Amino acid sequence: MKSEELYALLRRRGVLWPTAEIYGGAQGLYDYGPLGTALKRRLEDAWTAWFVGRSPDYYRIEPSVIVPEAVVRASGHLENFTDPEISCDRCGAHFRAETVLEKVRPEGVDGLAPNQIEEVVRANGLRCPSCGSTTLSVPKPFNLMFDLPFGVGRDERAYLLPETAQASYLAFARMWEVGRKALPLGVAVVGRVFRNEIAPRQVLFRMRAFTQAELQIFFDPAEPPGHLGPRAEELVPVLRADRREQGATDTQLVAARDLVAGGLPEFYVDHLVHMLRFLRDVLGYPAERLRFFEKSEKERAFYNRIQFDAELELESLGGPKEVGAVHYRGDYDLGRHGAASGKDLSVSRPSGRVVPHVLELTFGVDRNLWALADTHLRQDGDRTVWKLPSYLAPVPVGVFPLIAKEHRAYAERLVADLAVAGVEAAYDEASSIGKRYARMDEAGTPFCVTVDGGTVGDGPERDTVTLRARDSKAQERLPATALAARIAPTLRPPRPGPG
Repeated sequence: MKSEELYALLRRRGVLWPTAEIYGGAQGLYDYGPLGTALKRRLEDAWTAWFVGRSPDYYRIEPSVIVPEAVVRASGHLENFTDPEISCDRCGAHFRAETVLEKVRPEGVDGLAPNQIEEVVRANGLRCPSCGSTTLSVPKPFNLMFDLPFGVGRDERAYLLPETAQASYLAFARMWEVGRKALPLGVAVVGRVFRNEIAPRQVLFRMRAFTQAELQIFFDPAEPPGHLGPRAEELVPVLRADRREQGATDTQLVAARDLVAGGLPEFYVDHLVHMLRFLRDVLGYPAERLRFFEKSEKERAFYNRIQFDAELELESLGGPKEVGAVHYRGDYDLGRHGAASGKDLSVSRPSGRVVPHVLELTFGVDRNLWALADTHLRQDGDRTVWKLPSYLAPVPVGVFPLIAKEHRAYAERLVADLAVAGVEAAYDEASSIGKRYARMDEAGTPFCVTVDGGTVGDGPERDTVTLRARDSKAQERLPATALAARIAPTLRPPRPGPG
């Protein structure tokens, strides 16, 4: 499905729409409707269960989205959180350099200086995407942060968080005190971040306000977190930086143990596998469309020692797109904030004082919501079916009275009973049963329940209902009192096991 078609479907079903839509929308800003809000919440819950649930020493916090200037100065974001820009001298339009160069340089522009980008523009005779002019300029990199006046006198500066990670570093000292003073210590944030994108595009993939889920694992470098164990034989789809430099573009399936033998730290590969299993086994992304794209030293973010981006091939966006990443940030963050604040962020270990290193697992909630639509919305004959895992479905159960006047009371009571049992259900009496099924299929609802004459009658089917499965369309008759026990286990997101 093309991007425009998918976006139109999501708008029509109330998943999302442009912010301030009645005013023509606002570029790079989107609102979530009922289905989108519910799906986003379930996606966040699944991420939390899988990543924060991996250790009793991993915690989730909710920080402020505004930080003083000292924070982003110390973190390096004032100097380094930039995107290369290309502007048109004729029409005044501004573009991300990566967008203008994507056909002649599909590997991106990470690591290129402005003069090198300008050389690529000139050598390929590139034109302005808006007016066709060749009068393109490459100004200095554009800082992506939103700043704002702060304080009564408005003479201080503050910034909206550009990434949730900074909040975890600021909270480390406090979390060390309120936790068990044990390493590894995980601090997770699922929250809003803000980036003043040069040219927002691809709907939820390049936004100005969006939600990140990030887990920062603080650890003693002498005792790194995680070991492969039974995961050693797991095949990981990777595109290594050294192979790309030799011209390779194909993804290789490499056993986790061989990645370690090839020089990657075991704790890092262990978390690559953990991320892979979440994307493949929890979110249900097709294995053949996933890969881990290694960034070279020149390409990776300024704070990273090792960086693999988790990428998913998306039909709607025409290629692989980043949906998450695993970053080894070393002691960069606590070292910088400790020096700038004057606070000793080292901790006591048996071997002495140590500044913890950080392993970061990052996940874009909004772009994965789009990816779930791209990969799981399918045409099945004449019906559109969103084949979401049950625990991600915005509406887990649809409850229908076959004849509204006769069966409404029982059906409404059933919705209430399911709610008491912890199962959310939506009541629908409009149109034919077939059209109601179709609406629920399109919304990703895994189960539909129909109340009919047998349910409310005096015969052998009294107090039984018809349960219909979304994917198979199979139907079965069962007692209404058995519904919650049958459905509830399928709505719990998976948690990581020992292997």
